[in-house]
Amino acid sequence: MTRLLFLSFFALALTLAIAEGADWPRFRGPNGSGTVEGPLPAIDPAKPLWKVKLPGGKGVGSPIIVDGKVYLQSATADGKTRTLTAMNAADGKTLWTKEVPGDKGKTHAKNSLASGTPACDGTQLYCAWWDGSGVSLTAHDLTGKEKWSASLGGYVSQHGPGFSPMVHDGLVFVNVDDDQHAELIAFDAKTGQKKWIAPRKHVRACYTTPFLLERTGKAAELILGTTTAITSYEPASGKVNWEYPIVWPKGEMPLRVIGHPVYAGGLLVVYCGDGSGSRYMAAIDPDKKVPAKVWELKKDTPYVPCLLVKNDRLFWIGDKGIATCAEAKTGKAAWAERVFDGDVTASPILVGDQILMISEKGDVAVVKADKEFTEPTKVSLGEGVYASPAIADGRVYIRGVNTLFCFGKK
Repeated sequence: MTRLLFLSFFALALTLAIAEGADWPRFRGPNGSGTVEGPLPAIDPAKPLWKVKLPGGKGVGSPIIVDGKVYLQSATADGKTRTLTAMNAADGKTLWTKEVPGDKGKTHAKNSLASGTPACDGTQLYCAWWDGSGVSLTAHDLTGKEKWSASLGGYVSQHGPGFSPMVHDGLVFVNVDDDQHAELIAFDAKTGQKKWIAPRKHVRACYTTPFLLERTGKAAELILGTTTAITSYEPASGKVNWEYPIVWPKGEMPLRVIGHPVYAGGLLVVYCGDGSGSRYMAAIDPDKKVPAKVWELKKDTPYVPCLLVKNDRLFWIGDKGIATCAEAKTGKAAWAERVFDGDVTASPILVGDQILMISEKGDVAVVKADKEFTEPTKVSLGEGVYASPAIADGRVYIRGVNTLFCFGKK
């Protein structure tokens, strides 16, 4: 019995160690969940582990962390150059840069010329680029050498692009959804060859990244939610497993999807919004013979910031600074409290039972992920933040307007 307990504790300790030391290889980390085991490092703006002026210019894409290195995309102020930068995660020193030509293009005030987040499978980096008119997907090895590049066509949107790729089982997936066309494309990670294309109905540009839904006893599903539908694909072939069309009432403006759906309480939850303040969230039961809506909300839900899941509860920070905890099975709020006085664009992350939230002003709040609300601890970075934070190896990385901050252990 004692030996079994020891082995159980050893296995648990190993699992937690792996979880805490895991890479953050794509937008929102492992499988886009925004979640890792704790603890959350202390964030003291006066005592960062390091901070550096952002190399290569500005952008609102997030950093990723793989094998002790930080990778991020940027663009120069004149728009002539896009940059992929590799940095040492321990001290912030630049290891190499890869420049990609570009030009200026029209973007939303909160968007940028470099809003994509790279994805990495441990051997190559995959980046979505916008040159001001068209978009492309490139693969680089871990020294920055370009391995292949594929055109994704032109891109027409009032806000400019901001989508990010993901990689799974030798395929790179990218959702190209603008105001004139929409398609989900799978590329061979080694060669850049297109493996399959899934056309989608388009209405308004959506920036959501697909994620993998894995459930015991069921085949893995690639899930994508946009303005027109939530769809389950077979990852290897692009075959549609099922689809739930999102039907907008006559006279009601279809809303834009930025954050990808989440799976909680046996339901897939999709959420969307618009600059006018319109919001919509719906929970879909994918296990019905015909996928069906279980509940919906039409206010006080997020537009840009992504959702978090802990057990059977949803947690989010709204674009106007109100944080909410809701039951995944019903959508009923357990609490909704104001955390920030200003706007929020960055998505929160969940570290253990602590939620890290950051406002556009650079105010940082840590809220406990619990059914009861407790007053958050707050600090200010003194610099604006639009990019979502990342965490790996006991360190938190926050991309400000001009600075990359790192907090945590040496």
